[in-house]
Amino acid sequence: MNKALFALTTAACMVAAPVHATDPNDTMRRIRAPQGGLIVIAHRGCHDPAPWHGWGSAPENSALALQRCADMGVDVMETDVHKTRDGTLVIMHDDTVDRMTEGKGAIEKLTLAQIKALHLRANEGGANAPLTDQTMLTLDEMLALAKGRIMLNLDIKAMIYAEVVDAVTRAGASERVIVKTFGGLGSAPLASIAPFDKVPFAVIPMSADDRGLDIPEVMTRQMAGPRKPIAFELPVVPVEALPAIADRARALKVRVWVNTLFQGFVIGGGNDIDALRKPDAVWGDLYRRGVTMIQTDDPEAMLRFREANHL
Repeated sequence: MNKALFALTTAACMVAAPVHATDPNDTMRRIRAPQGGLIVIAHRGCHDPAPWHGWGSAPENSALALQRCADMGVDVMETDVHKTRDGTLVIMHDDTVDRMTEGKGAIEKLTLAQIKALHLRANEGGANAPLTDQTMLTLDEMLALAKGRIMLNLDIKAMIYAEVVDAVTRAGASERVIVKTFGGLGSAPLASIAPFDKVPFAVIPMSADDRGLDIPEVMTRQMAGPRKPIAFELPVVPVEALPAIADRARALKVRVWVNTLFQGFVIGGGNDIDALRKPDAVWGDLYRRGVTMIQTDDPEAMLRFREANHL
C-alpha cells in the first residue's frame, strides 16, 4: 500500500528506473570523496518488491537479493555474518535460523551441512512466509557473487572480525567491502587497529549523551589515526544533533551515514514509510543536512528519487 501511494505521488515526474549494475571500484571512489553524491545502501539486500522493475520479493540476504541490487544499480548491499558450529562464515541476520527458514536453532550450534539443507523464506521471513528455492550463502559465496557487481557492507554479528577480514583478504575483496563496529570517546582510532586496518572501515559512534552532543568529538578522535574510517554510521540521534555532526564531518572530510529503517534513526527525521509518501521530506532533507549515505529497505524508491533530483 505504501509503495502504491509513493508511485501515485511520484510517477508523473520520474522516468522508468534503468537496469544497470554498479562498479564497486567507482562506488568506493565516490565514498572516499565526501562530495561524491548520495550513496544508496540496501538493508539486507533488495528483498522488498520492486514494482517499477516488475519484481516480487526476494529473501533477505540471499543471492537473489544481491542480484536485484546489482541489476537495479544500488551502490552498497548491507549483509550480516555469523559462524556455524563447524567454523564456516555464513550470511544471516538473526542468531537463529527460525525466522528465515523452515528450521530451528542457533546458527552457532548448526553445521554448514545442516544449514545448507534449509530454504530461505520470502522477503523478511516469518512463519507465514513461503519457502523459496534460495539457500543460505557462505561469506565466500557472497563475496564471489558480489565481485564486479556491488560493494558489500559487512555487519559482523559475533566476535569473528579477524576471521571475516581474513576471508575478505583471501577473496581479494579488500577494496569492495566496508566493515564496521562501535567506537566511543574512550576508543582508540579503530581503523588503525588490526584487523580493521586491512579493509575500508566505518565507525558507529557510541554516545554517552541522549542528545548525541559528544558524537562530533568521537568522530574527531576516530579520524586521528594514520588510517581513517571512510564513514560514520550514526546511532539513533535527535534531528537537532545533525548540524554539529555534519559540520564536523565536513571539516574532517568524511561521510555521514543514516538509516531510515524501522522507526528511523534520526528522531524527527522520518523513516522509509514516510519517505515513500514524501521522499524529499525525508531522504532529501537528510541529504541537505549533510547525510550522504542512507540505508533503506526501499532502495528502488530511493534510487528513483536520487535520479530525479540529480543527487
